[in-house]
Amino acid sequence: MNVKLIDLQEKDYSIVKEIYDYYILNTTATFHTGLISLEELKSVIPAGHPKYKSYLIEYDGMVCGYCYISRYKPRQAYDRTAEITLYLKPEFWNKGIGKETMKLLEQVAQQNNICVLIGIITGENYASIKLFEKCGYDKCAHYKQVGEKFNRLLDVVAYQKIIG
Repeated sequence: MNVKLIDLQEKDYSIVKEIYDYYILNTTATFHTGLISLEELKSVIPAGHPKYKSYLIEYDGMVCGYCYISRYKPRQAYDRTAEITLYLKPEFWNKGIGKETMKLLEQVAQQNNICVLIGIITGENYASIKLFEKCGYDKCAHYKQVGEKFNRLLDVVAYQKIIG
């Protein structure tokens, strides 16, 4: 599969925002309920961090999404653990890109001394749950009715994989 991760740069945030805006407006994959600014997006998805990496996802030469590894908690004891996130443009769903991206992110995490990856997923996001399970992640938490979007109460589930 021809999937590449391209280091996220300052100029790429408009592409990331366009993809993320789709998810804000049309899905419960994110708990943002209104569009966010580029500045807020930059505060969540760091570019150029030496340990917590952010990427555009390229498939057959086209940008099809973005992904990143972020700090799990801001305390040193958690430095071996990170959160993994990816978003694909809808026209690239169900092509195996997510699974390949997860493999590449796991390699990056291992190179940066990250041993545990966690995915935080809306309970009704069955496609993401299926992806994490296919990639060997185990469900480790289920928080009931912690979010509300589109007038629906939403659960959040956490999946983890020990990679080192």
